[in-house]
Amino acid sequence: MQPLHNTASSLAKLSLPPQLRCYPHRVPVAIQVTKSVTVRHSLLVRVAHWLTFLAFIALLVTGIEILISHPRFYWGEVGNVNTQPLFTFHIPSSRDTVPTGYGYVLPDQNGWSRYLHFQAAWLLVLTGAVYLAYLVFSGHLRKHLFPTREQRSIRACTTRISQYLRRNKLADELHTYNVLQRSAYLVVIFVLFPLIIWTGLAMSPAVTTAFPFVSSLLGGRQTARTLHLFITIALVLFLIVHVSMVARSGFRARMRAMITGKAHPAETNLTSREIL
Repeated sequence: MQPLHNTASSLAKLSLPPQLRCYPHRVPVAIQVTKSVTVRHSLLVRVAHWLTFLAFIALLVTGIEILISHPRFYWGEVGNVNTQPLFTFHIPSSRDTVPTGYGYVLPDQNGWSRYLHFQAAWLLVLTGAVYLAYLVFSGHLRKHLFPTREQRSIRACTTRISQYLRRNKLADELHTYNVLQRSAYLVVIFVLFPLIIWTGLAMSPAVTTAFPFVSSLLGGRQTARTLHLFITIALVLFLIVHVSMVARSGFRARMRAMITGKAHPAETNLTSREIL
């Protein structure tokens, strides 16, 4: 056994406050737990995240209502009940002039849904513009969204996919995104969202009258409408995967981090680089 005077000497050399020296070695104490709280999301990122979510849900609900008024899709400039559709959703319509094969029509919600759709779209555009400016000027885009040199390979992607399939929990990083997240976010931010805005504008008679090329470059207004649907489906699939991964990696912890901006690794078991 170590002599008492040696033990006292060792304690005197410790940087811990006197009231904490009674704890066994390597046992976390209150002051250490407090210091482990980290900032995961800035205020601007959190506000942009929830505004985008609300705008997207509003666009999705109102878009479904608009689709019900004419559940037929075409390719080209012109499309109506007298032309052959590219494909059709076999659901009742909210207009009796649209042949659906059903003997009844649904309540027509086209008026308010188009108005709210337009307002939610502007909210999404303005929020996206502010967020994009933040990404560029804060360095967040370069530091946290563009894949690192080590991640720019097919092997890095396949390795991460296999880790997801094996349900592994990694402890290599804590405050950044993995290669799959970075790739998915870049596609959503720089491909899907610009296309959903472009195809939406291409369906507007006011816009296409002033700027005909907006729809002509896509192949026509009906082509823009069909592409708008496909892009919406891609965004919905991304949302489903996104929420599923949040739930898998700790729903309460991730939600707390996106609401308060802070996370506690010891409490929330945030042991990987994933920030979903």
